[in-house]
Amino acid sequence: MNSEPIPWNPSQPCTMALRRALPALRDPALAADLLFLERWEIAPLHGAAAALRVTQLRRANPELAAAIRAELAELRR
Repeated sequence: MNSEPIPWNPSQPCTMALRRALPALRDPALAADLLFLERWEIAPLHGAAAALRVTQLRRANPELAAAIRAELAELRR
């Protein structure tokens, strides 16, 4: 079990899954979307717009979304 706290820097990913994925991205908008997804997995926002955006990002990036959720679940234990 990893007992290290989740690091917080709004411009950087918290999970290793996203840290590994970001260097391969060439599109800053996609990187921002994935950071939004990660932040939402940490602390979900209320509202239909945020939920729709997260649903679309999960659908477009199912493996990464699952890896982020799994890593955060492990950190929360």
